[in-house]
Order: sequence, then C-alpha cells, then structure tokens
Amino acid sequence: MADQPAIARPRRVVLGVGGGIAAYKAASLLRRFTEAGDDVTVVPTEAALRFVGAPTWSALSGKAVTHEVFDGVEQVRHVALGQQADLVVVAPCTANLLAKAAHGLADDLLTNVLLTARCPVVLAPAMHTEMWQHPATVANVATLRARGVTVIDPASGRLTGADSGPGRLPEPEDIHAAALAALADPTSRPAEDLDLDGLVVVVTAGGTREPLDPVRYLGNRSSGKQGIAIAEAAAARGARVVLVAGAVDIPLPQHPRIETRRIESALGLQGEVEELRARADVVVMAAAVADFRPRSVATAKIKKTHAEDGRDDDSAPTIELVRNPDILAGLVRERARAGAERPYIVGFAAETGDAEHSVLELGQDKLRRKGCDLLVVNQVGVGVTFGQDDNTVTILRQDGAAPVTVGPASKTRVSHALLDVIAAEVRR
Repeated sequence: MADQPAIARPRRVVLGVGGGIAAYKAASLLRRFTEAGDDVTVVPTEAALRFVGAPTWSALSGKAVTHEVFDGVEQVRHVALGQQADLVVVAPCTANLLAKAAHGLADDLLTNVLLTARCPVVLAPAMHTEMWQHPATVANVATLRARGVTVIDPASGRLTGADSGPGRLPEPEDIHAAALAALADPTSRPAEDLDLDGLVVVVTAGGTREPLDPVRYLGNRSSGKQGIAIAEAAAARGARVVLVAGAVDIPLPQHPRIETRRIESALGLQGEVEELRARADVVVMAAAVADFRPRSVATAKIKKTHAEDGRDDDSAPTIELVRNPDILAGLVRERARAGAERPYIVGFAAETGDAEHSVLELGQDKLRRKGCDLLVVNQVGVGVTFGQDDNTVTILRQDGAAPVTVGPASKTRVSHALLDVIAAEVRR
C-alpha cells in the first residue's frame, strides 16, 4: 500500500499582547484564529496582564500563558516559539514594543519571540496620537517596515479619556485580514514553502446558473468558499492562479498572483476551462456545475396565466431539461487525446448519499467514471458544507493509494491538505 500523504498541520500562531487598554480586543482576535483551526499561543507582556488576566488567555487558547523567559526554560521556549511559528501578530503593539522590536531588544518572552521569528510578523499599533506621530515612533515604524514587518496603520477615533485621533487599535477583523494577507504574500513565506512556484493552477469555484428567462435561473447552494480558499492557498504557495468563478457568496480575492474570470452557466465554464487547459499545470474543478439546463430560454419573463375573469389559474409551464456537458470527463479525454501528462486534473464530488450507497461509494464510482487524477469527496446538503466555513473531505486517488480524510477543519486547512497531495504528485 502506498504511503498516505501527511495531513496539513494547523498553523502555529503566536499572538502577542501589549500593555494597552485595547488589550481586551485581542480576545476577539484570538477567537478568530482559533475558530479557523489555528494553533494559537498567547504571549502577553507583564503590563498586558494588568489589563486582561492570564486565565482569560488560557481559557480562550486552551494553553498555559506566561510572559516569563524562564518559564519552560527546559524547552528553550524563548527561542522555540519564534522559530516554530508560522505567524506572529502583536495586538495591541505599544510604542514601547515598537521601539524594542526596531532595536532588537529582548527582555521578556514576547520580545524574544520577535527576535527569533522567521515567519510573517504583523504589528497592530495602539497608542495616543502624540506617541504615534513622535519622530522616534515614525522612525521605528519605517525601520520595521524596511525589514519586511507588516505594521498596520492605527485607526482614528476615540482614545483613552477625552482624546481622539489616530492611534486607536484597528478592529479585530481588520487585523485578522491583514494577518491573512501577510501569509498569502509569497514574498513573506520561506522559500521552501513555495512548492507550487512556477506552476499555473486553474481553479473553478461557485455554482452555475442556468437561465430560464431574463429573470429566473436554475442554480444550487454552492457558496464558492472552498474553491476560493484553494485559489488563495495555491497563490500563497507560489502558483500563478486563474480563478474561474460562478455564483459566489463572498468577495473574490484581490491578489497579484490570482487572475479572476467570471462565468454564469455550465457552458460558459466549459469555454473558459477549454481555453485555459493548454497552459495549465493543474486544474482543480471545485465549482458546483449544474448537470442539466433548460432546452430553451424564454426571451421574456415567464408569467402566470389567467382565466378570462382575471383570476389566476392552476396551470404552470413545463420546462424540458437537457444534459450539460461533462466538463471534468472532457478534460481527461482531451489530455489523453493530446498524449500529454499535464494538466494534473482534480475533481470534486459533492454527494448526499442514497438508500443504497454511501457518499464514499458514490465518490469511488465517480472517480472510475471520470478518470481524473484526484477526486475530493464531501457530503453536502442544507447546512452541510455549502456556505459553511468548515469542511470534511476524503481525497481519492486514481493510482489506488489509500484515501486521505481531512477535517472537520477550516476550508483553508482543507485547501492546504489537498495542495500537499497535489504538490507531491506534480513535483515527482
């Protein structure tokens, strides 16, 4: 039996908390990371613990919390935390912490982490306006940014007391977004993590809409979240990504390595994929493509019919459906016809199961019929997978290797687990 590919581990995040009144907001930021499946270690300063106590951080992170360099000294934690982190975020970052980071001072656990970290570092300053605008702080911020550290500009608004102006801690959702952007920037990742560098990855996402008339359509419940997460993860790993997006419920990514093309119907999706196939190294068909479409599309809105007396009658139009093309199987056929090894083709099977077959059995049958290299199988339905932030999938391989199950986990983690398998295959 072939070795089972390793499942992507959770991201290791160090959340530093400085000694400012805004320290309480970091609890919400911590929750955002943990709910995304990240492994978070909170490292407050001694002053921060006077605003929010260690029990709060321990309860929310599930880990012991300390600011002391000599706690856990047998594990050399003051070095290991920074060395092993995938991301370091400090919120709030006081003027004092900015100065220490800029000048390489390390007199507590958090500043040691900042000195040893080799991953993306994001600092979210919070201080009074005069401190933020002081020439020393301005110079410290410029120094840190020149070294590749992400220093978020503070928000403007009400500060401690009656003061107001720039210096307010950005909202947790904005800090979280900036942290994810830092992770997604290939220039901020270690070179060994860019395992898709130089490859063109085409990802389809979202649902298709098959028009009935100028107003109505046949569609499905796909949100596009999983496909978009795959596109973002592939870009973070160095790939040039073309995202072919149908109907989606979330904003499309704005990333320099992601080109986005919009489609509506299955036929539109087929046209884009056929055009992109020749230059793609990998195609991931994550879109939820309609199996059927109306045979004809009305040129005007289909209206109710009325009896002669003006009352509605009970009649309804009959809509004849025809099959849509099998885009995934068509890709496999075209690759075979060309005698090519690329693109590496990944399909998705969104199944509900039935009285006779399990979701996995239906997925295995689909893998045999489609002939793609990988098939990602998941169970769907109302409130299951579609529109959710988490997912559980089983990855089936054409070569007969053992199935790999990932989740329940965030769709970002599922994406990286899938890309771990793809990268190992295309780089062989």
